[in-house]
Amino acid sequence: MKVVDMHCDTISLLLEKEQQGLSSDLFSNDVSIDVQKLRKGKYCVQNFALFTNQKTLAIPEQQTMRLYDKYCREMEANKAWIAPIYAYKDIEENEKAGKISSLLTLEDGGVVFNDLAMLRNYYRMGVRMIALTWNYPNGIGYPNLSMDDLVGKEPNYFHAIDTKQGLTSFGLSYIEEMERLGIIIDVSHLNDAGFYDVLNHTQKPFVASHSNARSVCGVARNLSDDMICELAKRNGVMGINFCSSFLKKDADYSCIEDMVQHILYIRKLAGIDVIGLGTDFDGISSQLEIKDASAMYLLEEALRKAGLSEAEIEKIFYRNVLRVYQEILK
Repeated sequence: MKVVDMHCDTISLLLEKEQQGLSSDLFSNDVSIDVQKLRKGKYCVQNFALFTNQKTLAIPEQQTMRLYDKYCREMEANKAWIAPIYAYKDIEENEKAGKISSLLTLEDGGVVFNDLAMLRNYYRMGVRMIALTWNYPNGIGYPNLSMDDLVGKEPNYFHAIDTKQGLTSFGLSYIEEMERLGIIIDVSHLNDAGFYDVLNHTQKPFVASHSNARSVCGVARNLSDDMICELAKRNGVMGINFCSSFLKKDADYSCIEDMVQHILYIRKLAGIDVIGLGTDFDGISSQLEIKDASAMYLLEEALRKAGLSEAEIEKIFYRNVLRVYQEILK
């Protein structure tokens, strides 16, 4: 079964290891994603996020550039097995060549100096999906889950749902330019008001790259029933997040059965075509039943046991996301 994963934080983790003088090769490592694990897991496309924590850095964009440099160096070092994509045809060409496709994303699209010229530069660098916010307000909009609202050292996952603070005027210009360029809009981390602004001010499909169902696990980072249904109507897709906190309340262990529960709920609510995968590998601290990219067959087996057809599992694992990519990545 082919796999398309809309979100991982592997590049951030590898850069951190490199800065500590530790082994940090994308080909083989001790984290959840490397080339060997992707090949074993039969991956077609892996999205790699450049994640920038803007509140902890004096010059956040400098970190984004360091991450981009690490990404480029690893793509060059592993070009026999994996290659960046810029348009949908690149996925097809890589598959014919026996290579995994790599799609570059930004997590926290605020690293643009409130300047659309910088957004266009990220497009020229190869960025093809952007999560508008992370866990802080930025020049684009606001999150539901905010790192400004902590319980001890942890974010308050049950932070009040924000239905009032929508996208800024710059944020509206930002998503308009994303659509024009052909960058996929990602609403994971974005608050409810921002979600509906994206819905009301765009025409193309968009995604929630790593978000689950709020009715199953009531954290603010997950999507409400109405948001899921509207995303489905737009022909968008949401990626099932493997983080235990987004799968089950107060859970420390990421269980396959909880993933299946979300999938079955979403399928009944809005149909199979809105469901994809967004593991959040290497960005989550919880213990994992699916420990790395080589073990995705465990979810496939569980879905089959839960009564899903082969065609439905294929849609979840790759077809739904590729449908969105084919429409937007020209």
